[in-house]
Amino acid sequence: MPLVRPLASDENEEVAELARFFNETLGFCPNSVLTMQRRPAIAKAFINLNMAVMANEGRVSAEQKRLIGYITSANTGCRYCEAHTILAAQRYGGTDERLENIWNFRDSKLYTAAEKAAFEFALAASSVPNAVDDNISQALHSHWDEGEIVEILAVISLFGYLNRWNDSMGTTMEDGAVKAGEELLKATDWSQGKHQ
Repeated sequence: MPLVRPLASDENEEVAELARFFNETLGFCPNSVLTMQRRPAIAKAFINLNMAVMANEGRVSAEQKRLIGYITSANTGCRYCEAHTILAAQRYGGTDERLENIWNFRDSKLYTAAEKAAFEFALAASSVPNAVDDNISQALHSHWDEGEIVEILAVISLFGYLNRWNDSMGTTMEDGAVKAGEELLKATDWSQGKHQ
């Protein structure tokens, strides 16, 4: 049972209009947003931040951003966000092969050197204590420009917020996310956990 129940998707017209963004990303509005709308200003600010972070301004693709979000969420242990990000990565073109092999990224030919640098950065930046060092920074700078690095870190930071929100809230996982977790993460130790 969640700490706070989500409200209906039509509870607030302004939030509902902005939340249409998630219909493309996930196919549904996440319960995390429906809970945030108990304070509509928080829900609206979050959705606007999410849209800004996920906008593609440079070479970081929509699929890559979702994989970075997945790595961040798995590293922090947020089962809710793992299911959502892997589903979104698939919806944005992630092949079964890329999704199934994400934890072999260091040795896999499925990922570019630029992606590998971004994924290492995601692991280091989402660790506590933070593990970003000169080697990770240099690798990142050798493949991405400063604007793209800002985009990558924005994804990691956005999911840092969501990981804390959903794990602390015990946000109830939607059917579409459960299905994605069971199908797309079956090779991992993923489970719905407290998000029932």
